[in-house]
Amino acid sequence: MWRFAPAGDRALLVTIGIAIDPALLGQVLALDRSLRERPPRGILGTAPAYASLLCRFDPTVTDAAQLEADLRPLEGNLDAAIPTGPVVDVPTRYDGPDLGEVAGATGLTPEGVIEAHAGREYLVYCIGFAPGFTYCGRLADELVVPRRSSPRLRVPAGSVAIAAHQTGIYAVASPGGWNLIGHTNLSLFDAGATPPVRFKPGDRIRFVPDR
Repeated sequence: MWRFAPAGDRALLVTIGIAIDPALLGQVLALDRSLRERPPRGILGTAPAYASLLCRFDPTVTDAAQLEADLRPLEGNLDAAIPTGPVVDVPTRYDGPDLGEVAGATGLTPEGVIEAHAGREYLVYCIGFAPGFTYCGRLADELVVPRRSSPRLRVPAGSVAIAAHQTGIYAVASPGGWNLIGHTNLSLFDAGATPPVRFKPGDRIRFVPDR
């Protein structure tokens, strides 16, 4: 059952589930698509992520209660599907400072870490916490390691990292606590572009070793 909660006085958060699941993301993207095709009165924009959709609205036109009433009839009536589409190759140099530590923690060799990480396709689930940061999943079980106990104050743009069941790419230099296993020269964020980010939820990517 969908859950609705105000997010301040100008947004409504619609939560469809709580897991990292392609099927849930498919439902989120179906809802997002429906709102773009037939926007309820007062809605300004949306932000999809994992299993939820943040809906921004004009408080002079509508409110959270009315928007919830507008969205409720869509539950169970959307044409949702697991996201499919072309896979984008992300050339990756596996030279991250934590590659050896990840290998030790997983019992793999550094080459084994690279093979496991590059050996599957990933679904983009979310863009955030910094501009363009690309959250992808899911990792192979043998690569699951926790976040670093002490985050770095600065992680370079383009860093490819892993933490728990996810892998991600730092689009801009920022603090970060994920394990850095490589980097890419692919540009993921340009404030002057439309859209400013390279990827969006529902995209599919593959890390390709750039030796």
